[in-house]
Amino acid sequence: MIKKIKNAFKHIRNLIVNPKRYFTKIVADGNMEEAMLKAFLYGLLGGCLVLLIRLLGGATITIGAIFTAIIIVPVLAVALLFVFGGLMMLVSEITGGERDWEIAIKGLASVFFIYPVILVLNAMAFNCTSIWVISMLVDVYVLFLFYNISLYCMRGKRGNVLLVICVLVLFMITVYATDYRIGWFMLKNTSATLACLL
Repeated sequence: MIKKIKNAFKHIRNLIVNPKRYFTKIVADGNMEEAMLKAFLYGLLGGCLVLLIRLLGGATITIGAIFTAIIIVPVLAVALLFVFGGLMMLVSEITGGERDWEIAIKGLASVFFIYPVILVLNAMAFNCTSIWVISMLVDVYVLFLFYNISLYCMRGKRGNVLLVICVLVLFMITVYATDYRIGWFMLKNTSATLACLL
């Protein structure tokens, strides 16, 4: 167990320090179960951490909250893996990269360590300013990971990948510059977002 935890931390460190070296090693070998399990476990970890934060914050923990933490959030993580996998295949088609579904899923699953981190950061937002800062930092980092997966894992052409990232950045700026940001923030932390409406 300790060895697995050490390997997980080593994996995350390697991914952050040298994403190019890590992503170029991802290949299709017919083992997608590990990717789905990884997404589920990171979702479970994220759900439990959010539940713990709410408990420490004095919130009343209900059966619904526990069910959400240990069932809904992990299942949602697996669903997101496949949704983003489809998006990655579309981007790969546009950028002239790999057309392999398994590589897309494995590339995305390898960065799912960020999922519990995002859930915890969103849960820690306590006012309008904090939800703005956390949301922007998270979105920028997710775009950075998306760029690396598209370029090194899916092997898209750099110019095309940069063009897609620029379009996504413009879309993100549009969301943040309009009232659509309220809906985006609501998905992350309702109470902190309500502070923006006061």
